[in-house]
Amino acid sequence: MDMDKVKTREQLEQAFQIRKTVFVVEQGVAEEIEIDQYEDIANHVLVYDGEKPVGTGRVRFIDQNQIAKLERICVLPEYRKLHFGEKIMQALEQIAKESGVLKAKLHAQTHAAPFYEKQGYITSSEVFMEENIPHVLMIKQL
Repeated sequence: MDMDKVKTREQLEQAFQIRKTVFVVEQGVAEEIEIDQYEDIANHVLVYDGEKPVGTGRVRFIDQNQIAKLERICVLPEYRKLHFGEKIMQALEQIAKESGVLKAKLHAQTHAAPFYEKQGYITSSEVFMEENIPHVLMIKQL
């Protein structure tokens, strides 16, 4: 299992392909919403099984660069439960820490909230809908 910060357009396209597989095909999110205006300002990561990219996530800085917002975290279905998600979270949090940010937040799909709780995140909202999928706001002090 290797991790890489996305540095090339080819890597970014690999991240987009994973996201399309998970969010667009599997979960029914509209592609025009999945790929958004924040792609070029966010920091993206890829996790690999050998040479194959199998998971991705991104982090961007909001609220005058005081909060890291972790987004688009996903792993291809056949690679789930193999700790790839944990590696993605660690990498995104490390990027945030290196930028001097001490607080992270994310919008977790409710079925994934237990995974984020294991990573130290605390639910901080009632359930809300994004793209017809129930989510909760989760926060962590880094």
